[in-house]
Amino acid sequence: MTLFAVKGDPLGLHPFVLGYEPIPEAMSVEGGDPARFLLEPVTAAAVVYPGGAWVLLDTGFNVDTVRDPERRAAQYNYDSYTAVVPPGDPLADQVRDAGLDWPRLAGCAISHLHLDHSGGLRLLEHGPPVVLQRAEWQFAATATRADAYAPGDYLRPGLDIRLIDGDTVLAPGLSALDTRGHTPGHQSFRVDLPGTTVVLACDAADLRVNITARRRCGWAADPRAAQRSVERLHELDRLDGVEVWPGHDPDWPVWRTRGLYPAR
Repeated sequence: MTLFAVKGDPLGLHPFVLGYEPIPEAMSVEGGDPARFLLEPVTAAAVVYPGGAWVLLDTGFNVDTVRDPERRAAQYNYDSYTAVVPPGDPLADQVRDAGLDWPRLAGCAISHLHLDHSGGLRLLEHGPPVVLQRAEWQFAATATRADAYAPGDYLRPGLDIRLIDGDTVLAPGLSALDTRGHTPGHQSFRVDLPGTTVVLACDAADLRVNITARRRCGWAADPRAAQRSVERLHELDRLDGVEVWPGHDPDWPVWRTRGLYPAR
């Protein structure tokens, strides 16, 4: 039994860029320049299965909050930080453009509940399971704006929250990987695709240099755990047939393309 009701192995994944955020290099790389800002993509992915079923990994910003001046000021506007979103509803629009049907969504897994990953949960009320690490959910229950959490995004009575502990198979060819450190219950995702394996590092590695140089992100709830996680990603990236994708790298080519990966 797996958490998501799909049949067969993954056919591919659709990379999504759901917005952008200005981030100091020092926040994304330990020892980086605090005066150098990167306009980093806010990313997600859809894993596609035979018969049209699919699984969503991360959900971006809550655009309803972003577009309400008072709620935006209270939630998103910090010193040197704000949410940047394209017109429309980026998650819903990109799901549609990828040819995916919401009724065929088998489940969603969230890397962690920072506000740039949890906002699209508003579209999953009364929907399929939403999977989180237990440690993340327990911390997020009392987290605040100062922690970069938006409790209104995920404390919704209509969400079907399922909690896991550590590495877990979610569906055929799709596993959650324990990469805690950035937050208490951060998870990355391994997707075994035809001809290659993709590991979505999410915020365990914002940039490619985190992976190649084994340098953790500057923002870490538990720096030692974050370093262990980036070491794990580095070792996975060295394996033949494995690609580790950084979660927020503006220069990572996959985040600048559209369409199914790998292309058929």
